Amino acid sequence: MKKVILVYGIIAGVIVTAMMAFSTGYFCAKGDFEGGMIYGYSAMIIAFAMIFVGVKSFRDKHNGGVINFGKAFKIGLFISLIASTIYVIGWLINYYCFIPDFMDKYAAVMIAKAKSSGISAAELARKTADMAQMREWYKNPLFVILMTYIEILPVGVIVTLITALVLKRTTPKQIQTA
Repeated sequence: MKKVILVYGIIAGVIVTAMMAFSTGYFCAKGDFEGGMIYGYSAMIIAFAMIFVGVKSFRDKHNGGVINFGKAFKIGLFISLIASTIYVIGWLINYYCFIPDFMDKYAAVMIAKAKSSGISAAELARKTADMAQMREWYKNPLFVILMTYIEILPVGVIVTLITALVLKRTTPKQIQTA
């Protein structure tokens, strides 16, 4: 079980981190943070397909074709944790080494978007203050780590839940002979 978790967790982590590195370079340069967010969550879903593959592999190859919900959930959760940790490490490297001005760019785009939407001066002031607070929080690496886990881990947990529900099997599948 540990090998399955490790292998599929690393594969999922490498996939989502590589796609994140590409998207931040591409979308951040364009100032298209919404497009980057859509791309990013799509990349997470693609990478977390490894949860399904890993749980199914364990069930079929290592567990006699059966798995209960709890064990399937546990395997999926650990795959998700490994992938998420690789993603967090990748984001920290990307952020601190390549785009340390990310929050400044993000805040500028969000404030400009708020201005162009026609919100009131009070709402704009609140949005500007919120962005200033976020930039300040982002100076703390622990906050960056926490926010990055909050970004990816819930997606992994949802995929894990769906996978455990779909793949649970209490009796081995009967092999049909022709």
